[in-house]
Amino acid sequence: MNMDGQHVFVVGGSSGMGLATAQAAALEGANVTIASRSSERIDAALRELPDGCTGAVLDVRDDAQVGAVLERFEKPDHLVFTAGDEFTPRPLAELDLQDARAVLDVRFWGAVTVVKHALGRLRPTGSISLTTGTVGQRPRPGAALAAAGAGAAEGLVRGLAVELAPVRVNAVRAGAVKTPMWDGIPASQRDAMFAQLAQATLVGAVGEPEQIAMAHLYLMQNDFVTGTILDVNGGALLTS
Repeated sequence: MNMDGQHVFVVGGSSGMGLATAQAAALEGANVTIASRSSERIDAALRELPDGCTGAVLDVRDDAQVGAVLERFEKPDHLVFTAGDEFTPRPLAELDLQDARAVLDVRFWGAVTVVKHALGRLRPTGSISLTTGTVGQRPRPGAALAAAGAGAAEGLVRGLAVELAPVRVNAVRAGAVKTPMWDGIPASQRDAMFAQLAQATLVGAVGEPEQIAMAHLYLMQNDFVTGTILDVNGGALLTS
């Protein structure tokens, strides 16, 4: 199942799970394009990828920009969406409606926007892979909107799998993963948080970006998988 000559477009590919996915696909021989809002982060990420990989500045909240960027790429084979803003849990009662809508701007509506503009460009043998989280199955206080966004994204996957066939549409449902998103937390607090999250899994560990990348690679390579939400969470949903 090598990917020689295939083009993989990774939205959110400048760090964390997206960058790990880009690296994994490139090692399989794919031509990879990473997209991110930050040109500086793209440049830094490209230094960690093989020669020949490319980058594109892309804000998934900007419909016109998304359309213009995707017009530059004819017939990509695979679209992977890992983009997401940092999210601070807050009770719904404390959010005004504008802030509440913003919670879904990137993780859900951003995915919808990118997929819409990719329609007609992806090869019929290709795939779309989104990224959701276990918050949809196990929400915590203050995360109701994040849970709603994860559930909506998973419903989108199933609907699009039917609507876009033979293009395959799937998602990775990730558990807690060590990514740069957590870097703003002081190291001692971050270590304590990871230790607590690890105890909430069956494997006693927090995930690594490379483990999510392996799941996305599987969804790209296995052409008999579509409409699937692939759990990669260390068994967190099975603990009490």
